[in-house]
Amino acid sequence: MKKNMTFEAAMTELSQVVARLESGEASLDESLKLFETGTKLSAFCYEKLQTAEQKIKDISQFEERHGE
Repeated sequence: MKKNMTFEAAMTELSQVVARLESGEASLDESLKLFETGTKLSAFCYEKLQTAEQKIKDISQFEERHGE
């Protein structure tokens, strides 16, 4: 996974991983690697969403305090 990956790119890749796993066509070894990749992508996306949510809260609180 690229360090400078966007949320959207990670979601696209995660969707592809899930589709590959759901297809049942991957070998056990490949399935394990896909699962590991999917877990990392999921954690990455969760972190990005948490960061965005915190920024929104911070902005909202700032605006409430300053009447903007």
